[in-house]
Amino acid sequence: MSKNEIKSHYVYMLSCANGELYTGYTVDPVKRVRLHNLGLASKFTRSHRPVVLVRLEKFSNKSTALKRELEIKKMKRAIKLRLCDIS
Repeated sequence: MSKNEIKSHYVYMLSCANGELYTGYTVDPVKRVRLHNLGLASKFTRSHRPVVLVRLEKFSNKSTALKRELEIKKMKRAIKLRLCDIS
């Protein structure tokens, strides 16, 4: 990546096979979801596969993205479900 390219940062939410929700941070959402489904991205999702991407938020810097990830992780499940438009 050249100095002129701006790297995007993402916060994503996954819906797991058992109905659980998982929130994470990445710079490559396509690769990250694939790794989750292969059981290589996190200990939690390894035992809750397959996963489906249900929300993706884009940020221009890592700090803002990580703050948003923490904010989402602190939300109650009902709010997360509304955020993802899942009932």
